[in-house]
Amino acid sequence: MTEALLSILIDWLPYLLEGVVLTLGLVIAALGIGLLLGLPMALGQIYGSKPVRSIIEVYVWFFRGLPLLVLLFLFYFGVFPALGLDIPAFLVAIVVLGLRGAAYQSQIFRGAILSISEGQMTAARSLGMTRWQAIRTVILPQAMLIALPGWSNEYPTVLTDTSICYAIGVMELLTRTSEIVSQTYLTMPIYLACACVYIALNYAGMKCLNKLENKVMVPGFGHAST
Repeated sequence: MTEALLSILIDWLPYLLEGVVLTLGLVIAALGIGLLLGLPMALGQIYGSKPVRSIIEVYVWFFRGLPLLVLLFLFYFGVFPALGLDIPAFLVAIVVLGLRGAAYQSQIFRGAILSISEGQMTAARSLGMTRWQAIRTVILPQAMLIALPGWSNEYPTVLTDTSICYAIGVMELLTRTSEIVSQTYLTMPIYLACACVYIALNYAGMKCLNKLENKVMVPGFGHAST
């Protein structure tokens, strides 16, 4: 029985690994979009005009207030078709995960920026810097260090969220695992193998991010994980 199970797992391993690649693609793309959008939104909430702050607050409220499954259905079956766009499920998942991640990451960056003393902005301006120069050269470098541990915690969250993308047909890890189960009827062993893969991905990703934290850590800014 053990040999037969091992043989089945080996046979299906390439198919499962393709799901791992797609899952990691979702995670990396979502974190990247979240970073590219989340940081400017954090700056807009703090330094922007009242209309800008209001728009960002509505955005954050919307994407943090709806379950991921609802957002996936809304964009895949509603928003994109209404715009006349025929976008593959994988790209829809990236967009939704990225936009949702931006809402959460913006608050991580916002909290980090607000933790910087206002006196540093005043001192930078007194040296002749413009407001943007002070933000870019004085505030942001410190804020990014403070935000790194919180931002790193987005990795396991996004990783587990990718499993929900099966609902719109994305062939990620969980979807492929379910297909293998339907073909082999080996429910417990296959899902257990899937769980082990998620744990391994989580551990490896956090280990890399922890090393990054340790490398860039400056005493007094955040924590370095061991």
